[in-house]
Amino acid sequence: MMYMSVCYISLVFLFSTSCLSLALSVYFVLMDMVVLVEWEMFSLNSCALPLIIYMDWMSLMFFFLVTFISSMVIFYSDSYMLSDLFLDRFIYMVLLFVASMVLLIFSLNLVSLLLGWDGLGLVSYCLVIYYQNPKSFNSGMLTALSNRIGDVMILMGIAWMVNVGSWNFMSYLMLMLDSSVSMVIMIFIMLAAMTKSAQVPFSAWLPAAMAAPTPVSALVHSSTLVTAGVYLLVRFKEFFMFEGLIMFLFFSASLTMFMAGLSANFEIDLKKIIALSTLSQLGLMMGIFSMGYSVLAFFHLLTHAMFKALLFMCAGLIIHSMSNFQDIRFMGGVGKFMPLVSFNLNVSNLALCGMPFLAGFYSKDLILESMLVSNINKVFFFFFFFSTGLTVCYSLRLLVLSLWGQFNFFSLFSLADNDYIMVKSMGGLLVMSVLLGASLSWLIMPIPFVMTLSLGFKMLVLFVLLGGVMLGMVVLSMKLSGSYSLVVLMWMKFVFLMWFIPSVSVYGLNLMILNLSVKFNKIMDQGWWEACGGQFIYKELDKMANISYNINLNSVKIFMFVYLLFFYILVVSII
Repeated sequence: MMYMSVCYISLVFLFSTSCLSLALSVYFVLMDMVVLVEWEMFSLNSCALPLIIYMDWMSLMFFFLVTFISSMVIFYSDSYMLSDLFLDRFIYMVLLFVASMVLLIFSLNLVSLLLGWDGLGLVSYCLVIYYQNPKSFNSGMLTALSNRIGDVMILMGIAWMVNVGSWNFMSYLMLMLDSSVSMVIMIFIMLAAMTKSAQVPFSAWLPAAMAAPTPVSALVHSSTLVTAGVYLLVRFKEFFMFEGLIMFLFFSASLTMFMAGLSANFEIDLKKIIALSTLSQLGLMMGIFSMGYSVLAFFHLLTHAMFKALLFMCAGLIIHSMSNFQDIRFMGGVGKFMPLVSFNLNVSNLALCGMPFLAGFYSKDLILESMLVSNINKVFFFFFFFSTGLTVCYSLRLLVLSLWGQFNFFSLFSLADNDYIMVKSMGGLLVMSVLLGASLSWLIMPIPFVMTLSLGFKMLVLFVLLGGVMLGMVVLSMKLSGSYSLVVLMWMKFVFLMWFIPSVSVYGLNLMILNLSVKFNKIMDQGWWEACGGQFIYKELDKMANISYNINLNSVKIFMFVYLLFFYILVVSII
């Protein structure tokens, strides 16, 4: 009963908070209102450290998103983690994770923002290693060390803003824009956001973080950890005025979209396919932000979070029912035995693909039409539209192999979606996945936002989606026929391993340092380092301690000898 009380108290508190924040965000949008609260925590000489809370419609809407999804995740965990002995500890860690995200959302001060930013990294490490096995430990260490790069960048930004006189970056914006400070801070903030949102070359940790429990994946990969980088860039959007750095961010986001879309088409792990889908959508958000559409990137962040959390919950229930098998080759025909989960999975996948009148359509279609009216070259144009087609391709592959295909599981099985706690927790996200896109588009765009395009450009998005369906059928036919040549197998290995990014940025760097340390140990450390280092210092300190001990024994002979020696030195120095 104690575990149940922890779950339900957290659920009621977070859900009521989300309803309140939604009402406040609507009020702030309609009234065009901003509230700034500043509390000076302490002051040392002329340096003050204030706690700044900034509330506008963006922060309140994001706060609603985080609390609503976390309440559904905790409700879902009450059944998913039922057999876990430490369910209360798991709930407390999730609440601590949400608290770190809330501190990040409302902070204008870089110091308090760092506390939330670093709290996300530390608690995510604890959640990734929750299932204590070597794979989880490796994944958790990779996640923590990759995010540590972003923490160091924020720290360097804090050190650099000492030159300005305050860590409130919005109040001193006009002062920093006229100096070189803004460019340096922009580099630090951009690198921090790239590490947290897993952009190339920091993409290796996001699929590895799938070692966490599925409720954690639903929370982390939808609205909290990976979206913190996008939200940070939206807050610092006035700093982004240097064209070279913006183009670098745009190039990295385009590569991330393309790489994640290709890798998802050859992945066989159900959770990793959804994780790579998250990576592709993060690249889309970063790309449209670097083109100057910060509100549109935030709009897609909100809509994406709802159907991606629903997608993870459906995947978790399927994995739970299939004896913890995550290989989609073992699945097939699940929709016949789990119709409610199949319905939720289909809706979330269609929203991900941009099906008209679902949540993802309103943001993704607007992003692609903004690409059509923007001044970009053909390479980036290809990356964005082809990656959108790849989204439809791997979504169709996932649905066919898991829900619609031939049943490939054991002859003795027990598949059912009569776990009503999990199904009810999906219900709220299902409603939001259908209604949130239209509601937000009417709310945050009060004036009519119309793009005038030719008929060919208007139909291009539809052609890309249909092309993704055709490409998915080709990939499935290759998979079913098994007609793979050596060149295709080499290409599949290259794509399956995420363009060897983990080998270069993680394993290659670690192996190089470890091999260097082994050689250093063999060549240099043959006992001399100990004799000249630690043991030598220990022996010398021991001798000095013995001398001091003998002096302090109150021996009259030693005392008179030291006194005469000191007197002699004093007389000689005077003469």
